[in-house]
Amino acid sequence: MTNTAQFPTNDRPWRLSFVQRGSHRGRSIRRRRRCTIDNPIDNLSTARRVEHLGRVAAIVALDSTASGGNGFSMTIEDSAPILGDCHIGDSICVNGACLTVTEFGETWFKVGLAPETLERTDLGERKVGDLVNLERAMAAHVRFGGHFVQGHVDSTVTVLSRVPDGNSLRLTFQLPPPTPDRPSLLPYLIAKGYITLDGASLTLTDVNDEAQTFSVMLIAHTQEKITLAGKPVGARVNVEVDMVGKYVERAVLAALGGSGGQPAEGIAKIIERVVQKAVADAAQK
Repeated sequence: MTNTAQFPTNDRPWRLSFVQRGSHRGRSIRRRRRCTIDNPIDNLSTARRVEHLGRVAAIVALDSTASGGNGFSMTIEDSAPILGDCHIGDSICVNGACLTVTEFGETWFKVGLAPETLERTDLGERKVGDLVNLERAMAAHVRFGGHFVQGHVDSTVTVLSRVPDGNSLRLTFQLPPPTPDRPSLLPYLIAKGYITLDGASLTLTDVNDEAQTFSVMLIAHTQEKITLAGKPVGARVNVEVDMVGKYVERAVLAALGGSGGQPAEGIAKIIERVVQKAVADAAQK
């Protein structure tokens, strides 16, 4: 069976549903074209770091087929376990990036990658035969045990070191240098907080502000279930920070009256008002 469509159809209303994006600690939310309460995912395990490992079957830089839309496409095979309830236009998380299904069969599916996705993630570096982490939408009736992840990759980080610790593996990553367009991700990282790497939700074991690095630890079971354990030093990894931190930051900046993501203007106004009040109070004495 093959299902194709040039673009996702709009014959179904947008509804809110949950999306699982990684481990038993990672869960996500995203708007979907169908309500997952009506289409539950059966036997969804919440003990795995990702739902399934697929394999890249084809990469086409300019796919002129109806499902390719004259853009960059990737076909992923060995995916039968997650395609039983698949529809054109559904979202499937591939290495942490939420992508839209444009065509699928019994054991494979195709997704399109926009220039923004190729620039923000490592998916453009994948080769035919590479394993990728896959995750479907999480039904609302299953156990919820982690943080929200959107599948919107913020950037990539670099594997700095791999250190065995008993039967576990400690991985340390280097954050990219901040730019005017992409501020540092460091403010969103806290020890024992959450981070999403290649779609797997993991616990931060260490954050080094000075070195701009952070670490996670993978237990033996997790090492067998995700691609992250096999990435060498120097490899790029997709990262998404906790979106709750982003909303808190934005709310605080708004409360301070800052603009353009910078609180300085708002803080200056607060200080000015405090000084004016102090001067006025002193003048009345």
